[in-house]
Amino acid sequence: MGGVALWHLAGFFMSLGGAVVCAIVAIVLLNRTTAPRREHGAVVAALGLSAAWCVTNAAWGPGTALADLIEIARNLAWIIVLYRLFGYDGRDQSLAPIRPLVFVLLLVECMQSAIVMVDARFAGVPQVQEVAFAVSALFRALVAIGALVLLHNLYAGASATSRQVLRWPAAALAAMWAFQLNLYTVGWLSGSLPAELTAFRGLLTALVAILFAIGANARAADLRILPSRTVAFQSLSLLVIGGYLVAITLLAESMSLLDGGLARLTQVGFVFAAATFALLWLPSKRVRGWLRVKAFKHLFQHRYDYRSEWMRFNGTIGRAGPDAPPLPVRASQALADITDSQGALLFLPSDEGCMTLSGSWQWPEGEVPDAPCDPELVAMLERTGMVVELDEVRSPETAAPGLHAMPEWLVANPRAWAVVPLIHFGRLVGIAVLAKPPLARQLDWEDFDLLKVVGRQLASYLAEQAGHEALIEASRFDEFNRRIAFVMHDIKNLASQLSLLARNAERHADNPAFRADMLVTLTKSAEKLNALLARLSRYGASGGSSRTPVDLTEVARRIARRYSGQHRVEVTRTEPCLVLADGEALEQALIHLVQNAIEASEDNAPVYLDVSSDGLHGRMEVIDSGCGMSPQFVREKLFKPFVSLKDGGFGIGAFEARELVRAMGGRLEVQSREGLGTRFAAVLPLSATLRFVANTIPSDEVA
Repeated sequence: MGGVALWHLAGFFMSLGGAVVCAIVAIVLLNRTTAPRREHGAVVAALGLSAAWCVTNAAWGPGTALADLIEIARNLAWIIVLYRLFGYDGRDQSLAPIRPLVFVLLLVECMQSAIVMVDARFAGVPQVQEVAFAVSALFRALVAIGALVLLHNLYAGASATSRQVLRWPAAALAAMWAFQLNLYTVGWLSGSLPAELTAFRGLLTALVAILFAIGANARAADLRILPSRTVAFQSLSLLVIGGYLVAITLLAESMSLLDGGLARLTQVGFVFAAATFALLWLPSKRVRGWLRVKAFKHLFQHRYDYRSEWMRFNGTIGRAGPDAPPLPVRASQALADITDSQGALLFLPSDEGCMTLSGSWQWPEGEVPDAPCDPELVAMLERTGMVVELDEVRSPETAAPGLHAMPEWLVANPRAWAVVPLIHFGRLVGIAVLAKPPLARQLDWEDFDLLKVVGRQLASYLAEQAGHEALIEASRFDEFNRRIAFVMHDIKNLASQLSLLARNAERHADNPAFRADMLVTLTKSAEKLNALLARLSRYGASGGSSRTPVDLTEVARRIARRYSGQHRVEVTRTEPCLVLADGEALEQALIHLVQNAIEASEDNAPVYLDVSSDGLHGRMEVIDSGCGMSPQFVREKLFKPFVSLKDGGFGIGAFEARELVRAMGGRLEVQSREGLGTRFAAVLPLSATLRFVANTIPSDEVA
């Protein structure tokens, strides 16, 4: 009895809610200013009668004579609404056979009033009440069947334009008549209406009113309820979990057929094993990836939900704030998220023009070599713009042109899945490498198209950032050049004054000894200032206009003597090494490197100079055991002017050293680890090598 009372209480609240919703929708439709449709009056009347029926059920409960009479009027009104809906394309006039069916439904429903009167007259006779209830339930079920048949003809025979407007009212009426068919069929078979289904009639009435309100909207033809891929995937997951629980429950119950304690032990053991399996496998990425692939493959025409993918892509790229990773890392993650990849690499052009690692997401940088991409691969990707699936490269049957250009380290890495070129205005801006997703699969046409489009978008972002950085750097150089112009002007004036003072002192000094000392001092000062002025005038120049044979060993010893008494600078190896360079510019570049090494080291930590030769090039290394630099700083900021790790540093020492060494036909290499130290290496061609080449190759070919 407690359960039945609870359902009666729930039915009261749901009936009251249904009455409120029907009344509100009826009032809103009644006060509409737009031109009414053919079924407008019938819908308002049906909603008003539905509200009155719900109020009666809430007040006196279902099954009373008044409630039954109002329900008859409500059903008649909804049948008239159904007939009026045929008027959207004129079928209420052309389809004459529907009128007898509508008339029969109205007649059968009107016969319910006679049954209500008989039931009220013989209220004390149980046999009469049972027969009256059975006949009433049968008539209600027949009316529901006839209404559903009419509704099917209405929607199936409607034109495509009419269906856009009819789908909401048709859905409402289908839900109402289908529920009524099930309710009265169960009541006819069991002899009474089930309390559970009876309680939900008020909620169903509210749903019908809401659907009619949506259908009355002027934009009803444009409204569609389509589940997103996330909802579909989660629904499929719930179905799988529900099916799993039902299966283990049935198996556990079937085991109860065993006798005695063995049945109990078997049930407990099975539940334990099933729970362990669920905890181990259901939350795993592989199972969720398998479910996602199956759902998107069989339930959707397209694999990707482009709206959600685009929003996630923009959210990752547009992430800002001090904790946001650099753009290359964000670009790697944004591309990997689209295909559920477990990692990504991004290669961008360096200052030398070759591709170098610029960003990685969930991929160890130690797996990437110093020269990751061959020029042939870069040319092939820029020419074709194709997304390469590495499993095809690994397959011996694949003979696609250009695939042989893939680097061996990438093909040998089992994590690598796809190579995506980033093309901007026909130029290769970068190369992205994606790792395999948790559930590896073969790329299809949709993957290729989406990766190409996203690659172009990423290329535009990266090109925009590169242009912005170049503009900022040019602006800083312009400001720096203006400052240097003022400094050079002041130094020139000071040098002129000192030179004049030296000449006056030479003519007018009375004390010969004082005159001699002052002359030496002023002359040296003037020489130093003139040398500084000459260096400043040469800043940014080629540095290679006067190249002569220079002994790297002598340069190293001279630099070590220069810092004698200031910091320990030791020459560790001195192989014979004669390079062709501008001696003054080379020494200036090496002094920059040594000064940086001293400032990065502790006071008692020495800086080592190592001079060696490989037969073709001379090599001078500047080695320290200081704080070191991160790989990201070396890639992105070390050779950027005005960027420094030192407080108050100007940030042009490493940049100027590299430019001076390049101007002499050499290169500057760097290796650094945080907490271990840094190794700079200036590599220049040997003088003997250049003479041999000049004597062997004709001058026109050398040019």
